[in-house]
Amino acid sequence: MRQTLESKRQELIDQLIDAEVFKKDGKQLFELTLQELESEYRLVRARNQSGH
Repeated sequence: MRQTLESKRQELIDQLIDAEVFKKDGKQLFELTLQELESEYRLVRARNQSGH
């Protein structure tokens, strides 16, 4: 299970980097929790869908 969580974290980090997101609130992406990464990814997706 731990490997699955780490894989999910890495996938989200990769997707955020692709979207040119490298930090959140002064923290590097690898410092964020899975929940924080998921939240940031949802924000990026919403922003992209709205055309910004």
